[in-house]
Amino acid sequence: MKTRILITGNLPENVILPLKEKYEMEMNQEDRPMDRQELLLRVKDKQGLLPMLSDSINEEVLNCAPHLKMIANFGVGYNNIDVRLATARGIMVSNTPGVLTDATAELAFTLMLSVSRRLVEGDRMVREGRFKFWAPMLFLGREVTGKTLGIIGMGKIGKAIAVRARAFDMRILYHNRKRINSKEEENMRVEYVDLKTLLKESDFVSLNVPLTEETKHLIGKNELSLMKSTAFLINTSRGQVIDEKALVEVLRARKIGGAGLDVYENEPSLTPGLTELDNVILLPHVGSGTLETRIKIGTLAVENLIAGLEGRTPPNFVNPEVLKK
Repeated sequence: MKTRILITGNLPENVILPLKEKYEMEMNQEDRPMDRQELLLRVKDKQGLLPMLSDSINEEVLNCAPHLKMIANFGVGYNNIDVRLATARGIMVSNTPGVLTDATAELAFTLMLSVSRRLVEGDRMVREGRFKFWAPMLFLGREVTGKTLGIIGMGKIGKAIAVRARAFDMRILYHNRKRINSKEEENMRVEYVDLKTLLKESDFVSLNVPLTEETKHLIGKNELSLMKSTAFLINTSRGQVIDEKALVEVLRARKIGGAGLDVYENEPSLTPGLTELDNVILLPHVGSGTLETRIKIGTLAVENLIAGLEGRTPPNFVNPEVLKK
């Protein structure tokens, strides 16, 4: 009997072809999250699972999947998976790092430029017929060139953002759990500072950290109060890194310049009041949303899944301790 696998999202034919050739495969063929009850039902006899970020692979799911050997997550973040419990049950887990670096860095810069130059507001003004004349002090934004960028989280995406910031002649500050080596700092022209200094001095603050117990609500009321009244907060990491209620209050009171968000604390739900504000840009979690990147993510997830099911070490193994069991 062939190994059975379940893919919870609709992936391109060229991405899933290696799986179709090897396994008995079921896939959600609609561009919507798989219904929860459907997921619980269809995972029962599966040895392999390729879930989307929107799927919570928690104890409820794992209890329904006694034969599961491998979970190959579609995405670099894997906070949607109970890795601890999966490890305890001998299930390998993988993710897809690296392939979405450029797309996410591009989006972070897109948000910086868009919110500072009020592009969405301007587009809405023109579409609604409110653009009647030009005037020298009408509808002014703020420049990015020459400003100070604070990067929180200097991993691959943070570094890719720093590379792009150099083209805008920006001063680049960063804060990270571990400081990068001095040679790399020199080559990238970045300065390491503590979090408070970064928040106080930056004109743009870009969040690029994974969601952990330490980073949940990393940016709350106190941190927001440290930012300049003209500064912009950009989040392409995870929504729960920001206390969204506190952010709404600060944006409503115009205590910072604005924000650009691609992710949300209770995604896809938004904190009340957020959609009423004109100093925030809201995107539907499209950090990796390019055709090229989504194909790369799917291809890597498939490679991870096949390796795990064949008893090999997945290229992007997040719980290698499972092999010690």
